[in-house]
Parts: sequence; structure tokens; C-alpha cells
Amino acid sequence: MRIFVDTNILLDVLANRKPFYPDAMRIWTLAETGRIEAHVAAISFSNCYYIVRGFAGRKAADDALRLLRTVFRPVDFTSHVLNQAMDSGFEDFEDAIQYHSATHAQAECLVTRDAKHFPRVTLPALSPAEFLTSHTFQ
Repeated sequence: MRIFVDTNILLDVLANRKPFYPDAMRIWTLAETGRIEAHVAAISFSNCYYIVRGFAGRKAADDALRLLRTVFRPVDFTSHVLNQAMDSGFEDFEDAIQYHSATHAQAECLVTRDAKHFPRVTLPALSPAEFLTSHTFQ
């Protein structure tokens, strides 16, 4: 199964954000063990770096990026994705980039804690709990 993971799910794990950590970590583990193919937007790397560096310092941020790189497949931020995001009419530009990165990756769903930010989309936007309860993993 190919999914797309929004930045907020990555940060739930990297920052150990309660009460979101357990479900986010289950998704992370599914990706890490190869039970799902999990894609992330290339800009998620810079977003995570900036946030982790702010609360844990540069070394922790560097380590976080290396960890992300080993678990998740980055979706290139191309001019096509940029143009789609700019022309999409999404209220939040970063959400538009996430969505169009997910479609570029041909993901079956977008896993996010902010599903309401994706109201006009045809790609299902699921919370981590919704994703975990709606799928069976071997």
C-alpha cells in the first residue's frame, strides 16, 4: 500500500507530541518495516529540520533528517507540483503542496491530522487513527 504522510505526523514522532505520538509511531513503524510504502513531500524535510532545530538543536535536526530519509520516500518538489499547488485554490499553500505531492506520488490516501484542510480533494485524507483502523496489515 502506498500512502502519503503529512508533515504533522512526522513531527508527532520527532517531537514526541502527546497525545498524537502512538498512532503516528505506528504509521512510522509500518513504513520502517516495509509494510507500507510511505511518501512525504520534499519540503517536509525542511519543515521538520526547522522545527526540530528550534527545540532540540542542530545535531538533533540533522539526525532527524537522516532518519526521515531512511524511512520515507521523498516526493520531488517539481515545477509541476509547484504550479498545481499555486493554481489549486487551497486556502493554505503548504497544504496544497502536500496534496499535490501526494497525487504526484500516486498515493492511495493522505494521512494527516488536519483532514479538514483538504476539503476539495478527491484523494482521501485520513487521520492516523482512521488509516490504522481502516486497513489490515500483515
